[in-house]
Amino acid sequence: MEFSGVGKNENGFDRILISLILRPSHWLFVFPLTVRCFGIGMQRKDIMKKILVCVGLAAAGTTVLQAAYTPDLNSMETSKLWSLSGTLRGFYDDNYNTAPSGPNKRDSYGFEISPSFSLNVPLQQTEIGLRYTYGLYYYQDRQETTGRPVDQTHQADLWISHAFTENWKTRVEDSFVIAQDPELVGGGTLLRTEGNNIHNNGAVTLDTQWTPLLGSELGYRNNFYDYQDSGYAGLLNRLEHLVWINLNLRVLPEVTAFIGYQYGQVNYVGDEVIAIGGGKTTYSDNRDNRSHTGYVGAQYNPLANLSIAAKAGLSHTDYYNPAVGLSSTSENSPFADLSTTYTYLPGSYVQVGFQERRNATDVVAPDANGNVTEDQESSVVYASINHKFTPQLTGNVLGNLQYSTFKGGQYDGHSQTMYSLGLNLSYSFNPHVSAEVGYNFDDLTSGVPGEKYQRNRIYLGVTGTY
Repeated sequence: MEFSGVGKNENGFDRILISLILRPSHWLFVFPLTVRCFGIGMQRKDIMKKILVCVGLAAAGTTVLQAAYTPDLNSMETSKLWSLSGTLRGFYDDNYNTAPSGPNKRDSYGFEISPSFSLNVPLQQTEIGLRYTYGLYYYQDRQETTGRPVDQTHQADLWISHAFTENWKTRVEDSFVIAQDPELVGGGTLLRTEGNNIHNNGAVTLDTQWTPLLGSELGYRNNFYDYQDSGYAGLLNRLEHLVWINLNLRVLPEVTAFIGYQYGQVNYVGDEVIAIGGGKTTYSDNRDNRSHTGYVGAQYNPLANLSIAAKAGLSHTDYYNPAVGLSSTSENSPFADLSTTYTYLPGSYVQVGFQERRNATDVVAPDANGNVTEDQESSVVYASINHKFTPQLTGNVLGNLQYSTFKGGQYDGHSQTMYSLGLNLSYSFNPHVSAEVGYNFDDLTSGVPGEKYQRNRIYLGVTGTY
């Protein structure tokens, strides 16, 4: 969600920010102090200094305020039904438009305010969880150029687990996001998209243990994407359905093998003309497809602190609804999902994974015959290290590499590569207050003109939890 015409004067902007601040008493001291630090009319060269000073003052304020809470720390329970938290960050983003070099590549200093509420209710056979996070992002450069300096994001997560019996268990989960940043929305584009873009991801699973050795998992997942921009709406608005069943067999105490099948259905609902070429007109739903995937895999736990999971198979995808005058096509492709987690010290662990999959794309350019780009085949490698240097100091490194090739259309066989790196260092003063500093790097290279950029972000922040 975006604000228009916000921040025309300092006092008005202060009132808007203060109205969005969490109300727990310790945050009432911190956030107004920070809001007053940011004068709207200051020069860009002074912004970074202001951000660092403001966040530093906020951190100092929180460390002073912790004295009022210290007497209660030892008496508090480690588990609570609910919690409130709030994060304040100052940042610099050298390409917030995710644009290639040129006039659209804009950099900006800014700040983020992100309160969050979570609820966890454990019952005798049921657990219910709820989390809501709100984000407000202020970009100084957009204040000066467009008069629309503020983005808003919303994310709500719900999960319910229930055990009918010891051997019959089910779980329902849903995640709802409204955002502009492609990292939050996902869904087929790696570029920033203006507007209130929606992604809802819901799933239900049923786990059954038929015998001490034989079990099964039946599941259904639904993804819904809705982009406000009309161009992206025609290309990416869709419903994705996925149904799967796994049969599990415990062959050794530490090894569980399984065989599975999943059916996928993708329906594009933008109802727009997305391409004209080769004498053919292509509409959104001409990219509808269905897939069948079979796979085998295993879960291996050789040590209490080491877990390895792997599954691999073959997918067959039918593009059954082509534009008038074109023939339906199909594609066979490999399918894989591998992951390893190793906890080498308490609070310190390494995760490594690989995925091979098909996914939607915002590229559609038709070839000379009118055939459009249907989707991508992507290989994804990811890794993260979380290391606890001391009980208070924790570092995290996250890396991701996605290599994709386009299926069909003018760019058939062309590649697209996305590199992402994230570094974060956090220090906990006590269970209520922590500070962090971090850096994120993104690099997109593509055989498609206009879909190439680099992005660097640094941030400094404090978080309070109650």
